[in-house]
Amino acid sequence: MTDWSPEVAERLAQEEGLTLTEAHWEVLRVARDFYARFEMAPAMRALVKATRLALGDEKGSSIYLMGLFPESPARRVARLGGLPKPTNCL
Repeated sequence: MTDWSPEVAERLAQEEGLTLTEAHWEVLRVARDFYARFEMAPAMRALVKATRLALGDEKGSSIYLMGLFPESPARRVARLGGLPKPTNCL
């Protein structure tokens, strides 16, 4: 977490074939804020709820998050955001 920077996130995203847009950064900020408050990376349900509270109903859905971070949004958001893997991710 302490070695994280936006540049690191950009490099990790490139390795995964993602180009981070402002929409991605919004979700990454939500996840990092969640971690700062609760000292754990948000699992999928918590990520959806935190995103909904911070960014509104349109962006606070699993479908929206899957579109931005395919396959495993919670795990990818944690990795790109410099957070530990969510506890209930496989």
